[in-house]
Amino acid sequence: MTPDQQLDLLAAECTRMGSLSLDDASAPVPSMPDWTVEKLVRHVTFVHRMARAALSAPAADGMAKVVAAVDKPERGPAVLDDYAEAAAAMLDDFRRVDLQQPVATWAGEGTADYWIRRQLHEVTVHRFDAQDAVHARGGAEPDAADPAGAADGVAEWAEAFLTRVPLERVPDLRGRTIHLHTDDGTDMELFVDFTGDAVAVTREHRNGDVALRGSAQDLLLTVWRRRPFETLDVVGDEAVGRALYDGVRI
Repeated sequence: MTPDQQLDLLAAECTRMGSLSLDDASAPVPSMPDWTVEKLVRHVTFVHRMARAALSAPAADGMAKVVAAVDKPERGPAVLDDYAEAAAAMLDDFRRVDLQQPVATWAGEGTADYWIRRQLHEVTVHRFDAQDAVHARGGAEPDAADPAGAADGVAEWAEAFLTRVPLERVPDLRGRTIHLHTDDGTDMELFVDFTGDAVAVTREHRNGDVALRGSAQDLLLTVWRRRPFETLDVVGDEAVGRALYDGVRI
């Protein structure tokens, strides 16, 4: 998926997040204990501003300095207007920036296109959090995610986050392998290998100790623990799949 495609999807997801109602601000978020929709929107506002700050800061500064420079979001009735302003400013910056500009990222120095992808999947998952909260109190079901975007989100979770998990944090996965496979035509296949000195992820069709299969949306929401493990089709050693679900909390 290209950065331009990711940016188009990000704009659509920001619109969905911004379409929430103040009437739902106090609704509890089922996937995030002790969070309300208002707190969730404030969090996403903050991370949008953080992405903008990363674009304007020297890449060598690192994320600690970037985060420290971000203004805190508004509370109360202004929360959605504040979100809309932050999202619009971020999207404008992304449309103007040189995608190969060096920037600080959570994985060290990288390039500006990192932040387009990261914000897309951040807001997609949290948009589901918010719409799940609305649905839980009788509102509409969450809007479907774009399948290709969701597949890219699964890849980002595995390649950018799972590979940074120390093996000592997941002892039940040492020496094991997992195949992640979308079954909705998006053709995302990942082989996750816990047999070496670090977690390795490759894009290939290769049998593992267990295969976890589902739509790109179901895989995305399950690996980010927004849906139960039982959402996925499991082929092989179920205990290995559950060890991934229960043991990896990013």
